[in-house]
Amino acid sequence: MSNIKNVTVLGTGVLGSQIAYQTAFSGFKVTAYDISDEILAKAKERFERLASTYQADGVAGAAEGKADAALTHITYSSELAAAVADADLVIEAIPEVLALKQQTYEQLGKVAPAKTIFATNSSTLLPSDLKDFTGRPARFLALHFANQVWKFNTAEVMGTADTDPAVFDEVVAFAGEIGMVAIPIHKEKAGYVLNSLLVPFLNAGYALAAGGYAEPKDIDNVWRIATGAPMGPFQITDIIGLTTPYNILSQSGEGKQLGQWLKENYIDKGKLGVATGEGFYTYDAK
Repeated sequence: MSNIKNVTVLGTGVLGSQIAYQTAFSGFKVTAYDISDEILAKAKERFERLASTYQADGVAGAAEGKADAALTHITYSSELAAAVADADLVIEAIPEVLALKQQTYEQLGKVAPAKTIFATNSSTLLPSDLKDFTGRPARFLALHFANQVWKFNTAEVMGTADTDPAVFDEVVAFAGEIGMVAIPIHKEKAGYVLNSLLVPFLNAGYALAAGGYAEPKDIDNVWRIATGAPMGPFQITDIIGLTTPYNILSQSGEGKQLGQWLKENYIDKGKLGVATGEGFYTYDAK
């Protein structure tokens, strides 16, 4: 078992809110941090929807009160120092922008207790890109979750050459305690295992649509029918949200053109995915 009791999650977007809620659902005290009270008000609505989703999806114990009890385990803060004042673990799930993450860790390292472990949920960045900004590289690593954590419950754990092995083992144990299957990664790899496979797949789909070869729905149909997979690249993207792949692509020389295609045709029109009711597909309001 880990010694982690109090967890702070930085960022209450699609995946940050899922991480926070799953942790609270597993009995931990959770502080959800974001940059404004207005954003946190939306996060509260997102957590309430997650409670309903857990019940609808038949997550063990959810219908017997555990889903609603999880909401009582979550507190909210838009003040970073207050949010991490007693944190044993901080999981960072802010936008996938290197400079923003680096700045956040510089601030975090100054206000978090010495005991606190820092973990980034970055989708593609190496923890080495961030470790020198944390002020505690021995207590810093990556902890990466898949979207819809209550169903697709992997947690990839990846340290740097400076990560204390005891900290690595502590985070592996914590991942198990919140219902994840921990996947230890033995050396740094941008994209971990999941996104090393997923990102090229999604980008191939974008390139086909952006190049005018086929419509998104037809690309998805080919993939589903021919492979038996439950979703195609555009359905997956709508669940992730279009902002994350755009942020990744816009920082890549080769991917900037695809990122611009996402921005002009979808993001600028408010089509951000399931969370906004429309992306490549439209969704019923919940």
